[in-house]
Amino acid sequence: MPRSRVESLLTSFPKLIPPNSQHTSVETADVRYVYQPLEELYILLITNKASNILQDIDTLHLFARVVSDLCRTAEEKEITKNQFELMGAFDEVVSLGYREPINLTQVRNVLEMESHEEKIQEIIARNKEAEAKEELKRRAKQLEMQRREQQRRAAQGGGVDFGGNSGGFGTISNSGGYSSVPRFETASPVQRTESPQPKPKAPAFKGSGMKLGATKKLKQAEVLDALGGELATPEASRSATPSIPAAAVHSAVLPSSVPSVAREGIHIQINEQISVSLARDGSLKTLDLKGDLQVEIQDKSTGPIRIRLAEPSSSSPGDMQFKQNPKVAKFDPAGERTIALKNASDTFPVGRSLELLRWRLTKKDESYLPLAINCWPTPSDNGSCDVSLDFELENEKLSLYDLRIEIPLPPNRSPNVTTAAGEWEYNPSANSILWSLPPVAASEDNTSGNLEFNVPGAGDDISVFFPLKVSFTATGGASDMTIATVEEIASGSEVPFSTEVLLKVDEFVVG
Repeated sequence: MPRSRVESLLTSFPKLIPPNSQHTSVETADVRYVYQPLEELYILLITNKASNILQDIDTLHLFARVVSDLCRTAEEKEITKNQFELMGAFDEVVSLGYREPINLTQVRNVLEMESHEEKIQEIIARNKEAEAKEELKRRAKQLEMQRREQQRRAAQGGGVDFGGNSGGFGTISNSGGYSSVPRFETASPVQRTESPQPKPKAPAFKGSGMKLGATKKLKQAEVLDALGGELATPEASRSATPSIPAAAVHSAVLPSSVPSVAREGIHIQINEQISVSLARDGSLKTLDLKGDLQVEIQDKSTGPIRIRLAEPSSSSPGDMQFKQNPKVAKFDPAGERTIALKNASDTFPVGRSLELLRWRLTKKDESYLPLAINCWPTPSDNGSCDVSLDFELENEKLSLYDLRIEIPLPPNRSPNVTTAAGEWEYNPSANSILWSLPPVAASEDNTSGNLEFNVPGAGDDISVFFPLKVSFTATGGASDMTIATVEEIASGSEVPFSTEVLLKVDEFVVG
């Protein structure tokens, strides 16, 4: 139908509307007008006389609902404003002169252009992005392991040092060999210009003191991608080994070891793991404590035995939830507290460790906290920040070994340590200071310590000094689970045994 014909039909429509008529359709010799008043306007449908009048009226009502849905008011200004949306909606209702099987909800979905396939593609893209991030983390971790292996070999004195600017080799001596190069003395050109004095030999790094930051790891992973995944290159090892200023290391921190226990023919191992989260003011936020008891028999002559636990001196049996091995008789924490096999004539396996009992703390109680830590950053008027950090052993039955506290620092800000119990080490690559303590125990008369330092240019934001990360291994248990006696079931006589109780940290954060 040409445009002139459409304009002629529309022009003649107002003249055909009968006054005071209740009908909503008008017929001429060629066409039928089906219309509906819409406030001061009309919505009009022009069809041929052979069309289904009922279907035409239904189509007209759908047009009216579309207009009401897209326009706030049925005024000419509002309709002109939304004319393109209305044309798109009308095109979905009528196609090539015929009504489409569609309703108002489907018209809305079409106008919103929502696609199920598009949503699936977005989900797939997000999953691929997450997988790529995991791959970056994996490669960065692989690089970190390679860097530590290079440091370990160099620390043993037999490895090649990749720290020098000459590619890792020393100068040629008169004897035709190579002179040794001090390990880990690599310094950036800026550091060498600022400090012309020779640098003393820095200590070998430790795993907990040289953790790379997340940004550094991602950059290293991107380099790996560019190199095609080649990991065992000296240049990569050299770039991954940060230099430490001479004044940054207070002293070499040598890891201590937990004292070993002389084992008897019956050895009982109690292992506990603790996860702690403290607020910045030192108050307890969360605490999770779990443990297990294992027995190992080395003497083949050992007959059926039962293990009797001591009564707890501090904790209540109701604080713990216990689960025993299916082969073990039911354990009664409020009764005899005895562990034995269900069949009294059976013996424990020889030569291998067998887990007999597990327990878990069921409530948040500060009395189970092994260590109290307080960190007080105080901004100064000159832009620096004074930080005071102290700890105190809460459970004097514990002896802490390898106690290390890592404190975050503002980027590119080295600390000036004024007071330190134990030893400290500044790690510029991780922007942190690692505080290491000797064994902390009441028997050593060492149950507390203090670290004070100043950070120039730190500003007023004290949140940069949190969260603190704490790690240690302790002899003794937080749950007060100890062995009273081990007895032969047949005679009731006590038999010699050895016990080892360890408490390890899963996670310990402050702030």
